[in-house]
Amino acid sequence: MNPLERFGTILLVAGLAFFGAAVAVEAWLPYQVLRGLPMQRLDEIARQVPPEFEDLAARYPDAFRRHFGAPTPEAYARALQIGIETYRAEACWHCHSQFVRPVSNEDRRFGAVSYPGEYQNVLQLPQMFGTRRVGPDLIRSAGKHSNDWHVAHFFEPRDVVPSSVMPSFKWFFDPPAAPDGVPQPNARGLAIVAYVQWLGSWAEQPDAPLLPEVTAAPGPAEGAAAAMTPDPAEGAVAAAVPGEAP
Repeated sequence: MNPLERFGTILLVAGLAFFGAAVAVEAWLPYQVLRGLPMQRLDEIARQVPPEFEDLAARYPDAFRRHFGAPTPEAYARALQIGIETYRAEACWHCHSQFVRPVSNEDRRFGAVSYPGEYQNVLQLPQMFGTRRVGPDLIRSAGKHSNDWHVAHFFEPRDVVPSSVMPSFKWFFDPPAAPDGVPQPNARGLAIVAYVQWLGSWAEQPDAPLLPEVTAAPGPAEGAAAAMTPDPAEGAVAAAVPGEAP
């Protein structure tokens, strides 16, 4: 084997080795770690119908009745499923992330940094963290705007946000029944509003920090002074408890 062939063989073996390592680290290991985590199912997510979904039924009764019937948990689950599929199909995740990163003061713009518990449900699989900020982060957009705002925003974004570069999604609406009528959201229009209004509604307080807060220990002089100085609050509390000396 000449040196060139030997070098090519080494590169081939090294490439296959790196490929195998990448599969193990990027696919197999995460699967082993995540497969045991509990993931909230769609029927569990939709068990409680939020007021925003009931408001959709009240504001667009004909369209809602035609596409979803009544605002029941079953209808809500179906709307969320159609909503997430529409969100993916229309590539909304290209411009809107669903992850508040701990950089660039994002917590000042979009709220607390995202935490793992926010993504333990089937509607976050696969996760659409995203990296672009063409539009605002949407991980906790529930309740930030009314249903009417979202409907107007999808129909013509610049009517509510003049500087928006978002395209209009007029195919989320049925043509008006009369020439002077108002377009009504169709199944996809109602569903994606329900989905956006759901984002973040399940979020609880972020996970506790991994390390306890460290408080500097007082110096010798400070410790002695603190031990010799009575605390007025402690005396008041002790005096208020019968049988305990101040």
